[in-house]
Amino acid sequence: MSKVQYGGQAVIEGVMIRGKDKAAIAVRKSTQEIVLKEIRLNPLSYKLPCLKWPFIRGITALFSSLVLGMKSLSYSASAVVEEEDEEITPLEMGLTMLISFGLAILLFVALPAGIVSLIQPYIPHNIILNFFEGIIKITMFLAYVSLIARLKDIKRVFKYHGAEHKVIFNYEAGLPLTVANARKFSTLHPRCGTNFIFIVILISIFFFSFMGRPPFLQRILYHLLLLPVVAGTSYEVLKLAGRKRVNPLIKLVATPGLWLQKITTSEPDDSMLEIAIKAFTAVLPGDERGKDHV
Repeated sequence: MSKVQYGGQAVIEGVMIRGKDKAAIAVRKSTQEIVLKEIRLNPLSYKLPCLKWPFIRGITALFSSLVLGMKSLSYSASAVVEEEDEEITPLEMGLTMLISFGLAILLFVALPAGIVSLIQPYIPHNIILNFFEGIIKITMFLAYVSLIARLKDIKRVFKYHGAEHKVIFNYEAGLPLTVANARKFSTLHPRCGTNFIFIVILISIFFFSFMGRPPFLQRILYHLLLLPVVAGTSYEVLKLAGRKRVNPLIKLVATPGLWLQKITTSEPDDSMLEIAIKAFTAVLPGDERGKDHV
């Protein structure tokens, strides 16, 4: 079986799968027709090998995943409403990412830091203080995920998320890519983006425990400056968690993210698995398509 680690993302009424050199987005339109878009990938790491170095590669992978994810969501939204000329422009994409990043900083950095600044005089130990801040971040993230999971449209996206994981497992097991085979596998995958976010929160608790007791604004600045380090380290942990043999410590760190996927993934129906298989097949090398993946 190929050493390529395939990944992906659920989109509106579809699935995006990312391979080594290209990505494919399969979407079911309101007419029940399945449309497929292939995107040729030209990672900057091909030109700058240093971007493939451990820890650095996590930062570049995170950025490229965000850009590809936005493009995929834009395409799926346009395809579903049959307005294929209405995809998001680079400027709109940049503004959307900026706003999303700002909201994430507000909810998961500024607000926890503000709460910690209020209770800081009453907690004498730095480790306990930073641990408490980490608990606040985890609680807010769980509350956010649980809240959006109640939305009707998001419930369908989470089912497609489950379909994506099942088909990736199907391929990694070396079985032909079929709905019947994919249905047998779990919706919980160790390399999931949900897992990555949770690992980022856990790793940040460790790193920020060495930051002392800075005031509110300085605390936020430290979080932002250390974000690339935390993201790079979390990516390496996620890569290790996706191996067949996993170190017990890595497994301990990655397990809560798997549990969280019980919220962010759901059992898909056969039509959703069909979509995920179509996207996955499109990114396979030509000599692998239609063959048993043993």
